[in-house]
Amino acid sequence: MVDSSPPWKRQRFTGVHLMDLESAKAKLAAAKEKFGRQIRVFETSTGSPNSAEVSNVEEPDDFFEFTAEDYYRLWATKKEDKYLKTRRIREAEEAARRSKITKAVIRVRFPDNYTLEAMFHPSETIQSLIDLLKKVVTHPELPLYIYTTPPKKQIEDMSLDFYSAGCVPGAIVYFAYDLPKGDDGAAGLGPFLQEEVVSLQGLEFITEHAKPPQPIPTPVITSPSVVSEQKPPDNRNVKPKWLKM
Repeated sequence: MVDSSPPWKRQRFTGVHLMDLESAKAKLAAAKEKFGRQIRVFETSTGSPNSAEVSNVEEPDDFFEFTAEDYYRLWATKKEDKYLKTRRIREAEEAARRSKITKAVIRVRFPDNYTLEAMFHPSETIQSLIDLLKKVVTHPELPLYIYTTPPKKQIEDMSLDFYSAGCVPGAIVYFAYDLPKGDDGAAGLGPFLQEEVVSLQGLEFITEHAKPPQPIPTPVITSPSVVSEQKPPDNRNVKPKWLKM
């Protein structure tokens, strides 16, 4: 299959990526060494609800009430687990499920529409995420917390690992400074991520999609092989053995 795009266009597109590829790799490697893990930064579209809007959206009380069908299904599941599976079997199944999950991708959304993505091992604790946030935010001296929504629920137990907290294979949490209620100073604390961290935005796409130019193969024309024509043997002068003269 031949690429129909003009050669100058291919060269220009590839040249831009190659020019930035080494710089992008170097910045990502330096960030991984400094912060202790691979991180990504991207900006959430302004059309999506921000954390303040989402946190105010709450479901009605009857949304969380169990129906008769929900209760029966939960009871049947518990009954089956109790009578058909021993404790040792349940623990073995749980260990098998945990062993299959090797990473937890956590995305932290900030009030200024930036999102920080970091990869953890499921056995790491929530405290490791807090430690990372203190390294990347502009005001690490201020108390902070993370929460999920909706409904808004602050994550308080930092000793939980990501698997036990239900954050595998991935989860989205929200960032906020833990300031006294009524203090409007939090609104003017942005930007929330350090400039060095924000500069990583989009670099992973360069490293993932930039490819060195591939040489265009020269078509090789081979001449058709000449097959010599073999004539059938001439048996007109051959006498059969049974014929005696």
